[in-house]
Amino acid sequence: MKPVFSYCFFILISVQALAQKAGSFNGLDMNMGNLFRLSDAKTRSISPENYKGEKGKGGMATLENGTAHSAARELGQGWKVNPSVPIEAGQTFTIAEITGPGAIQHIWMTPTGNWRFSILRFYWDDEKEPSIEVPVGDFFGMGWGEYAPLHSLPVNVNPGSAFNCYWTMPFRKKCRITMENMDSEKMILYYQVDYTLTQVPDDAAYFHAQFRKSNPTKGALYTLVDGIQGKGQYVGTYLAWGVTNNGWWGEGEIKFYMDGDTQFPTINGTGTEDYFCGSYDFENQKTHQYEPFVSPYAGMPQVIKPDGLYRTQQRFGLYRWHIMDPIRFDKDLKVTIQDLGWRSGGRYLQQQSNISSVVYWYQAEPHAAFPKLPAKNELEIN
Repeated sequence: MKPVFSYCFFILISVQALAQKAGSFNGLDMNMGNLFRLSDAKTRSISPENYKGEKGKGGMATLENGTAHSAARELGQGWKVNPSVPIEAGQTFTIAEITGPGAIQHIWMTPTGNWRFSILRFYWDDEKEPSIEVPVGDFFGMGWGEYAPLHSLPVNVNPGSAFNCYWTMPFRKKCRITMENMDSEKMILYYQVDYTLTQVPDDAAYFHAQFRKSNPTKGALYTLVDGIQGKGQYVGTYLAWGVTNNGWWGEGEIKFYMDGDTQFPTINGTGTEDYFCGSYDFENQKTHQYEPFVSPYAGMPQVIKPDGLYRTQQRFGLYRWHIMDPIRFDKDLKVTIQDLGWRSGGRYLQQQSNISSVVYWYQAEPHAAFPKLPAKNELEIN
């Protein structure tokens, strides 16, 4: 019996070793539970100090071509010579161009200028049209053009106006990221794109984000997105909501029409504050004021009140990340939210609010064409 046992034990160990080798960790899906695992993935980072993310080529700028040449004039090469890039009015700058396969794991940036006029675009593989096309402030949950602390799992905005995102963004052939400055003045961009070069799973979908705006809403209904075609999952909503009437403004229901739904949706929420994981008008029951909040999956980081002069309306920024509860679709998806408040006699009021939004989803390519981005005057925060 002993030789048989030894032989079986040897076979078991060999099978386990083969299984571990076959399933070697690709360095994606990072969390506290797998930080100890070794991987052959290659870590790289793109910034103004290493435009291409090349190994051993960071910090090579010289005083002749560095944006901080004056500050570094006594120290020279290697001493923070080129930490930023200028983007002239009307110009588009390529932030990153990466050959895959791999995945973006973190992005940090702090742009100067008008965040609504700074357009962030991502192109996956050989796309001619972007899968992400969003004003930079809105992409990071700052749709009203000013700083507010936002602390969530995939998006963080830290003092002072430091934008961070941790959405995993896989690509197979290529990734290209650009920033267009639509403003009439030059902007300065500090940025870092952290990514890994590794094998991407066959079932990995591509990250998408789309911006929309309506001022005012038409028929008390705001369309967050429609025309999504393909298989994927909806993972996030950001709303910049400007109220144009008195009273509570957030009674509207969010509706997800998927896979052939027509008149009635498959998923129907019960109210705006409910969808954003709050309740009873986001009101602090002691102070009887709106209470800003942030959490890993949902929040209302911005509550902007009238100032008695030019700010005449209330404005709110809200986010909801579907990380633990992604909304999966097989063929198509449309998402709407009602613009609904209260009027006298306990009756609903169909409002005409000023709403901008970003929606975030993963899907298999190709994706359906996006609506044309609004013109500069229409993008303006008002």
